[in-house]
Amino acid sequence: QVQLVESGGGLVQTGGSLRLSCAASGRTLNTYGVAWFRQAPGKEREFVASISRSGRNTYYTTSVKGRFTISRDNAKNTVSLQMNSLNAEDTAVYYCASRLAGADSAFSGASLYTDWGQGTQVTVSS
Repeated sequence: QVQLVESGGGLVQTGGSLRLSCAASGRTLNTYGVAWFRQAPGKEREFVASISRSGRNTYYTTSVKGRFTISRDNAKNTVSLQMNSLNAEDTAVYYCASRLAGADSAFSGASLYTDWGQGTQVTVSS
């Protein structure tokens, strides 16, 4: 089992940037696909971005394409989410999740991910 801890959330103004980090322990992350999900108050959890175990493949939900970038450093056992041009609709608790990956692919389905962090709050003020 992988333990995941998110950090980097906070309060930012519209148009600003934040960089979230997901630190893994318990397993080396290079055999795991990783994704970011988010959940806003009163809404269902939604997929944000995912990255394959090698980092060669990424996948984004439409609303964040061109603004968010997911990356990973397997040597440091971390995955990051760089978020630019933030707006109020990005306000949510952000979670990272991992799945033991056979193929080097990026997946969006939450049910595919077995390990989850506790989340970090991102608040974008207008």
